[in-house]
Amino acid sequence: MAFVITAPCETEKSGECTTVCPVDCIVEGPDQFYIDPDICIDCGACKSVCPVDAIEEEYDLTPEQEFYLEKAEAFFGND
Repeated sequence: MAFVITAPCETEKSGECTTVCPVDCIVEGPDQFYIDPDICIDCGACKSVCPVDAIEEEYDLTPEQEFYLEKAEAFFGND
């Protein structure tokens, strides 16, 4: 997985990321948007348009943000 949507999306859910994703790997969940780790191609288009800076590269996640990677994997059944 290249990118992970983190905490700021839980309060915003603006959705610009879904319109720019070339592989349609971003899905709206009940509490935030999620990036499917099996489909993401690491293009970064979503990160560049997120108005609340909620999208981080997997390898840049802080220990506190790693929860959001696990949350995305569980959402898509990839755990």
